[in-house]
Amino acid sequence: DVGGQDKIRPLWRHYFQNTQGLIFVVDSNDRERVAESAEELSKMWHVQATCATQGTGLYEGLDWLSNELSKQ
Repeated sequence: DVGGQDKIRPLWRHYFQNTQGLIFVVDSNDRERVAESAEELSKMWHVQATCATQGTGLYEGLDWLSNELSKQ
């Protein structure tokens, strides 16, 4: 779990070296940072809508990630 604040972002490269997959969580209630998240997500391969409190979409997103990693 790595935060996304501006001061922490330069450190991301140290955490993600040799990483094959990444789960990027967006707090849709944090309206001030939604545009910022959209910019980062434009670099991602797949966006999966989820709801942690209801559990919807979680397995589908993890299944997609698992399938993509198994192709490598």
